[in-house]
Amino acid sequence: MNLLTKSLAVLSTVFLLTACDSMSGSGGMDGKGGMSGGPSTPGTQSDLEQNVGDRVFFDYDSSSLSNEAQGTLDRQAEWLKKYGDISVTLEGHCDERGTREYNIALGERRAAATKKYLVGKGVSSSRISTISYGKERPAVIGSDESSWGQNRRAVSVVTGK
Repeated sequence: MNLLTKSLAVLSTVFLLTACDSMSGSGGMDGKGGMSGGPSTPGTQSDLEQNVGDRVFFDYDSSSLSNEAQGTLDRQAEWLKKYGDISVTLEGHCDERGTREYNIALGERRAAATKKYLVGKGVSSSRISTISYGKERPAVIGSDESSWGQNRRAVSVVTGK
């Protein structure tokens, strides 16, 4: 090996080790397939996702909130009260089954149920808008119960102050 080849080999090894090291700790993988990004800034979408939960899930063909969903929304309501200048859009989503029209209507019922719950917990309705994406924006691609269960959801998205 000549000097240039040896130097490139050493640099490549250092680069790989540095890249592997940067994937551990607060800036690495979050264990769910995404980047953890470290601590979030209070009052941001990242803060909502990491410390409160930004989504609730629904049973098949339902817009009823489960006890687990209500727990998440209780935390969201407290978070929204803490950050009174924040507005959110509630996105209603469905799994791939059913017609486009039916799923748009179901997604709207899911977003509306989520909004009604948050308003009932003291969040001003003027801070909450809703939109339905039906089955058009799946969180997970797949045609099985696991995928469908993750796609039947309402997601709270911070839209502004």
